[in-house]
Amino acid sequence: MRQGIARHTVEGVPDARVSTYPFTTADGLTLHLTRFHRGDCDDVVLLLHGLTGSSDMFIMPEHRNLATHLLDDGFTDVWTLDFRMSNRFPYNTEPGDHTLDDVALHDHPAALAELRRHIGQRRVHVFAHCLGSTTFAMSLAAGTVTGVSSLVSQSVALAVRVPSWSRWKLAFAPTLLEHVLGLSAVDPRMADAAPFTRAWALARLVSLGHPECDNHACNLVSFMWGAGWPALYSHGNLAPETHERIADLLGPTGVHYYRHIRKMARAGRAVRSDPADPRHAALPVDYLAEAAAVRTPVLFLTGADNHVFGDANVVCHREFARHAPDRYELAVLPGYGYIDPVIGKDAHRDVFPLVCDFIRRRAGEPEQLDPSEPTT
Repeated sequence: MRQGIARHTVEGVPDARVSTYPFTTADGLTLHLTRFHRGDCDDVVLLLHGLTGSSDMFIMPEHRNLATHLLDDGFTDVWTLDFRMSNRFPYNTEPGDHTLDDVALHDHPAALAELRRHIGQRRVHVFAHCLGSTTFAMSLAAGTVTGVSSLVSQSVALAVRVPSWSRWKLAFAPTLLEHVLGLSAVDPRMADAAPFTRAWALARLVSLGHPECDNHACNLVSFMWGAGWPALYSHGNLAPETHERIADLLGPTGVHYYRHIRKMARAGRAVRSDPADPRHAALPVDYLAEAAAVRTPVLFLTGADNHVFGDANVVCHREFARHAPDRYELAVLPGYGYIDPVIGKDAHRDVFPLVCDFIRRRAGEPEQLDPSEPTT
C-alpha cells in the first residue's frame, strides 16, 4: 500500500457494479474477469494488462483511469482480464516454462468464452497493453480467438523490436540471474529484501545506474523492461502517488518469459517459442506471417519515446496495412513512452479520447470479411 491506496482497490471506478468471474484454462490455471457495469450496451470493452501488470493499471484511483473514461463516454459495460501474467496471481514466479504461446492458446480463448457467457453476441472491443497486446494479436493470428470487433494494440503487437541495451540484457540476464545469482524471478520490491541478500544487493546495484531517481522500485522496473532513465515512462507524466506505488502496479516475473521474448526480439517478430513442442502445434511458427488472416480492425498505439519496444507498433502497422490499409490505423503519441499512455496522469486528455473514437468508429463493422475480398 502506497500513499493510502490499497493494492487491488476498485475505488477508482465509482458508480459501477463490480463483479468477478473466475474461469479455468485448458491447462489448469484459474484466472478471472472483472466487470464494471453501469448498464448493458451494444459495445462491450475488454481491457488487457501486460506481463507483471494487472487490472489495477486500468482502475487507478489517483486520477481519471481508462475504465472510468470508457464508462463515462457511453461504453457502460467494461471488463478487465487478469490472465496468467497478472501480478494478482502467483504464476509469474512459480518454477515452470510458461510462454506467450500458452497465453495465446489457453488464456484469451477461455476468457472470451467466459465473457460471451454473460454478454451473449454483443460486440466486443479489446484494449490490450504490451505483452497482453502481443499475445492477443497472436490469438487472432492463430484463429484461437474470433468475433472481436476491434483491437487497440498499445506499445507492441506482432513486430518485436527492442533497444540494443535490452538485447544485451535478454541475451545474458536470464542465465546470470538463475545460475550465478540464484534468482529465478525479478521483483521491483527486491530493495525491501533482507540487507546483504542477493536480491537486496541487486536492487542497489541497479539503482547505481539510475541517478535520476531514488525510488528503487522505479529503477528495478527500468532494469526489468527497457533502456532509459527511467525506461518505462517519463517521470513528469506520472502522478506522485503512481510513481510511489509503481511496485503495486508492476510486479515480479520469472525469467522464463524473457527467453521467449529474446527469441522474438532476435527474429523481429512474434514467433513460437519452440516449434517442436507438441503442446503448441496448433499455433503458427511465425505469427506475423499470418497478418493477412487477421480481419479485426486494429489501432496500433505507441508513445513516441517508447524505450521498451521502440517503433515496434509502427513497423507492425506497416506490415498489416500492406494487406488492408483501411482496416488498420496508427497513432504515435508525442511526449509519451511505454506505459504512461495508460497510467499517465494526463492520459485521459491525450490518449483515451483516441481510443474511444476508434472504438466508436469501428463499432458494427464485421470482424470476418468475405474471404474473396482483395487484400492488396
